[in-house]
Amino acid sequence: MKKLTVNVGDGYDILIESGLLKKAGSLIKIVISSKRIALISDTNVSPLYLDGVKTSLEEQGYEVFTYIFKAGEESKNTSVVIDIVEFLAKCGLDRLDTVVALGGGVCGDMAGFAAAIYLRGIKYIQIPTTLLSQVDSSVGGKTAVDLPQGKNLCGAFHQPSMVIIDPDVLSTLDDYYFSDGMGEVIKYGCIKSASLFELLEKENAKDFIDDIIYECLDIKRQVVENDEKEHGERALLNFGHTCGHAIEKLWNFKNISHGAAVAVGMVMITEAAENNGFTEKGTKDRLVKVIEKNNLPIADSYSFADIVGAMSADKKRAGDEIKLVLLNKIGESFIMPVNAKKLNEFFSV
Repeated sequence: MKKLTVNVGDGYDILIESGLLKKAGSLIKIVISSKRIALISDTNVSPLYLDGVKTSLEEQGYEVFTYIFKAGEESKNTSVVIDIVEFLAKCGLDRLDTVVALGGGVCGDMAGFAAAIYLRGIKYIQIPTTLLSQVDSSVGGKTAVDLPQGKNLCGAFHQPSMVIIDPDVLSTLDDYYFSDGMGEVIKYGCIKSASLFELLEKENAKDFIDDIIYECLDIKRQVVENDEKEHGERALLNFGHTCGHAIEKLWNFKNISHGAAVAVGMVMITEAAENNGFTEKGTKDRLVKVIEKNNLPIADSYSFADIVGAMSADKKRAGDEIKLVLLNKIGESFIMPVNAKKLNEFFSV
């Protein structure tokens, strides 16, 4: 078993091994002494894995309550998260009890946010079932839901007590969602690991997926330990996301996956950075090839002007400035604040 320890708050372990889903109950028992668990999942994941995880928990003596919501980003809103919180109250969970998120990034975000605000914070466990959530969103304690005004505008930092990653569950993931996760994998290579990016250029990611998951999470672990609440270095993890979130907003969080939007955002920001002399020439071309190799888009039907306009509402805006994450070259990144009024000039729209 591969293990990483994230040293923030009380600290927690990330466990990575094929077959861990069947051992979820005994693994959780090591860190959670509560009697009741609320198991949160969605309509895609629950038919595949919920019964097995529920049985594993019950075998360890937990009383398990299950809540299933409609899969998709459209469910990631304040109405559904309040439904979850009310469910926790109806089940009688107290401050010693625990929430378990079984699903992808939407499930982890919502279950984690519900745990953060219920009784001013109870423990939760992440069991991510998509590539995107396994390499990125399950670790670091960011929990949130979307508002009509933008993505992830209502949220809290709330670290999990454990993250259990079973790469075997990726076998039930269709190609669309595997590619979705690869958007975040490519991001990690761009911002922190030239060797990871080169691997993606030369090899089939599926042949090295366990190693890829581990490296992405090790990068994120180090960044989160250095900057838990995103006051500095952690903003590097937003490479491609400022543009990407704007694209998702324009599509009303429908018909485009997060990883696809981020892929377009990475190309968009890198092209602009090259044109402005900040990024090594040829970087965009390398990025485009890796993105296309992983069946992700490099452009969107909305215009640059539309996307730049939508960026002005991004939560990473501070006053009149928006923090853009740029590359010096593959594997090296930096943060550059840009006045919101000069975004059009930066993107030459």
